Amino acid sequence: MSMDAISPMIRVSDYQRAKAFYVDQLGFSCATQAGDPIVGFGIVERENVRILLHAWDGAGEAWDNWRAYITVTDMDALAGELTGRGVALSKAPYVTDYGMREFEVIDPDGNVLCFGAET
Repeated sequence: MSMDAISPMIRVSDYQRAKAFYVDQLGFSCATQAGDPIVGFGIVERENVRILLHAWDGAGEAWDNWRAYITVTDMDALAGELTGRGVALSKAPYVTDYGMREFEVIDPDGNVLCFGAET
């Protein structure tokens, strides 16, 4: 079992403007986008770096989304290791509609970390 990469979730006030900055100015490519009816989420990549951009306009409001996405190779082994250490999974392993298997934990400060593996 290994942790292969971490991808931070960055809150942005204007998704299209942020995507343009990362793609046009920083040289990332847009790997995927989502949102209905308005696109407000995307993943940009450059080499081994992935950044998740999430539109958010609630300054001062609670934001209950991931702070980071951690890619792993053996989800079951990691989930077992963490629960064996007394870590409560805030979401047990589940399969997403975008083809990943994920689980979530919340750190003592309320930050949600999502661990994911290819299905």
